[in-house]
Amino acid sequence: MEARAIAKFVRIAPRKAQQVVDIVRGKQVDEALAILKFTPKAAAPIVYKVVASALANAENNHNMDRERIVVSEIFANQGPTMKRFRPRAMGRATTIRKRTSHIGVVLKEK
Repeated sequence: MEARAIAKFVRIAPRKAQQVVDIVRGKQVDEALAILKFTPKAAAPIVYKVVASALANAENNHNMDRERIVVSEIFANQGPTMKRFRPRAMGRATTIRKRTSHIGVVLKEK
């Protein structure tokens, strides 16, 4: 039995989200939520919400026991990149890439 949750098109770069995601992979759910609550990274509140959503799915839809739930899979993949332009010297323009992420969590019962 597994419960999942995915947040798509999140406005944070995937490399920044992957740093936070790597911290909680394989941990017990309550421990993962506690770690995310006190992690001083911009992606931590976003990942916290996704893990909490997956936990709610596990408890309400699949009747899983909270003490036995583990973060089995968690990923932060690259989403579409928004391209913006910034004026530069001598009439030129450079591209600014605003990257997005797809953050997903799969919880399993031990």
